[in-house]
Amino acid sequence: MSDGIPLFEMRNIAKAYGGVRALEDAQLTVESGRIHAVLGENGAGKSTLIKIMSGVVQPDHGIMRLDGTEMRFATPKAANAAGIVCIFQELSLIPDLSVADNIAISGAPKRFGLIDRKAQRRFAEEALARAGAEDIHPLALVKDLPLSRRQMVEIAKALGRKPRILILDEATSALTAGDVAKVFTVLKRLRSEGLALLYISHRMQEIDELADDCSVFRNGRHVASYLQGSKSRGEVIEMMIGREYSHVFPAKPADGKAGAPSLEVTNLAWSQRLNDISFKARPGEIVGLGGLDGQGQRELLLALFGVLRGVSGDIAVGGEVRNLKNPRAAKAGATGMALIPEDRKTEGLMLPMSVKDNLTLPALDSLAKAGIIDRQREKDEVDRMVKLLAIKAANLDIPVGALSGGNQQKVVIAKWLMIGPKIILLNDPTRGIDVGTKQEIYQLLRKLADEGATILFYSTDYDELIGCCDRVLVMYDGSIVRELKGAEITEHALVSSAFSINETQAGERQIG
Repeated sequence: MSDGIPLFEMRNIAKAYGGVRALEDAQLTVESGRIHAVLGENGAGKSTLIKIMSGVVQPDHGIMRLDGTEMRFATPKAANAAGIVCIFQELSLIPDLSVADNIAISGAPKRFGLIDRKAQRRFAEEALARAGAEDIHPLALVKDLPLSRRQMVEIAKALGRKPRILILDEATSALTAGDVAKVFTVLKRLRSEGLALLYISHRMQEIDELADDCSVFRNGRHVASYLQGSKSRGEVIEMMIGREYSHVFPAKPADGKAGAPSLEVTNLAWSQRLNDISFKARPGEIVGLGGLDGQGQRELLLALFGVLRGVSGDIAVGGEVRNLKNPRAAKAGATGMALIPEDRKTEGLMLPMSVKDNLTLPALDSLAKAGIIDRQREKDEVDRMVKLLAIKAANLDIPVGALSGGNQQKVVIAKWLMIGPKIILLNDPTRGIDVGTKQEIYQLLRKLADEGATILFYSTDYDELIGCCDRVLVMYDGSIVRELKGAEITEHALVSSAFSINETQAGERQIG
């Protein structure tokens, strides 16, 4: 920035898709050497804003200026050339290529017309180091990396392009706590080097720690911009949702649930990742899975749903041991399990298919008579789910990939509710969605529990475990090390339990 001219600005930007207005009269100013947070619910226009800024889509009208000069980027390549690089929530990596190939994909160093593999590897190593991910081997295949490490490769890939403006769209939503800390250190260093960073996150604690400036969008319009710290969290949330902010979490039942367990797990083990897991859960309970990320919580949910092979131990549903050899057996009527997966884009939805078809996929057997789908019943059930979860879509025949992230997540949940599950397994279901949608999901989970469902809920957000769960099973290194109940469920107890495993007594491994 010089002579008072901002590095980048957008004025009166508008964009519509068909009859749906994504942005209207949008404004944004980005300064060098500052982290600017963009806040808003899913569907507020944030994704469209950064897609226009990074050359993915074209605005219907409006002005963009870089260093005071009016610009319009016809392609992402043109935006990259101008120094604007975006890390989207949906990863752009090619799974079958190596880390080095992905990082250097748009400008691999060459020698005699061929890719210089040694130079490419050095380039990748430098980019990984700049991203704080030196532990990732540049020759590893991306498909062999867990989601959190892929996200770090995506960040390294962006930094390898030497941006002037780096846009991060929910860039930490798939990261472990350790990686988040590393990314924060990297972002603060980049800010000190004069880089401008545009940061989109639904995690308010991240905004509090990182942002210098904030802009709030709602329903496609710019609501306000302010210096971080000048507004209370409640005021910010009210600006985002357009209504008075109430307590996020629904009230918990006064008394613990009694009666026979609907789910009883005994001595469950798998491939050195799960060790002697035993616990019980009853109808009407929301049972949380806590602990540091990557301690076996996801594997436990996959084992219960019949995804993993070679699982030992017993899983009893309704007092009867079940042979859950595959997901079909787990979701069958006698067992009635549903799994809300971690990654809605790759595990939860068929993005090119319609909203309606995604909703009905798990329930096709129950909607058919003699192999023919009862279309009226299908319509009634789909309408019921759309109403129950307040799914916002122009119509139900559009591709589900066209919906906002929050509405996509609602579809993932709704499609499994179509089978009327007795046991619901949730794998970090609110990752990357806005505060308003989160609140709706919390209310829904309590409603389902009150109606008799048993819910096993893994979350990387301690506030969710504290606010939603009747009990929390804290895991470490593939084992349950402690059970927290009621008032015992505090952030201090969750964190200390995750680390202080030497204090855990052997008898606490048997949970009930």
